[in-house]
Amino acid sequence: MKIALVGATGMIGQRILNEALSRGHRVTVIARDPSKIAPRPNLDVKAGDVMKPETLTPAIAGSDVLVSSVSPPKDQPAQAIDSVATLTQAVTAANKAAHRSIRLIMVGGAGSLEIAPGKVLVDQPNFPEAWKPIASAHRDALAALRKTSIDWTYFSPAGFIQPGERTGKFRLGTEQLVVDEKGESRISAEDYAVAMLDEIEKPQFIRKRFTAAY
Repeated sequence: MKIALVGATGMIGQRILNEALSRGHRVTVIARDPSKIAPRPNLDVKAGDVMKPETLTPAIAGSDVLVSSVSPPKDQPAQAIDSVATLTQAVTAANKAAHRSIRLIMVGGAGSLEIAPGKVLVDQPNFPEAWKPIASAHRDALAALRKTSIDWTYFSPAGFIQPGERTGKFRLGTEQLVVDEKGESRISAEDYAVAMLDEIEKPQFIRKRFTAAY
């Protein structure tokens, strides 16, 4: 499968790239500075900017799926919303030019997941104030994505995601936060990447959101 990836240098993006290459996929990394991406087998690197759809459209041509793991700057959380528009525009243009459908999968946030019917994580009193702007922006990004006409998937991580072990064992969910017997919601970035590639290879959540946690 041919996978295009933006945000390959971030914590999650690096692991998505590693997982995709380990499974034998052809990956095109799109970066503003291609020189920062080290050469590897089955890896192509092209110049492009997630905020400039005119640079993305030619870079994703021929891909089966575009994965965005770009995280907006902390002082510019609204870029999470703006990126939905630019990514959608690029995918739509590429689809029209090639008469095919490129799927968009976005790495999202956990803040918009429900902890109970009608109760969203980011709105809870104990949600960290420092995280609220970006969590709220990710929630708005999902709402914007739901209004598009392309084939999209929004992948919310567990409540806590950090580098760790690749176990290949986790549980999937959709709109609700997945927690363990202690009430905790966690996943390693490595297992998040496993779940991402599983979804790319065997789609279950077209035009839907899903999540994964232990």
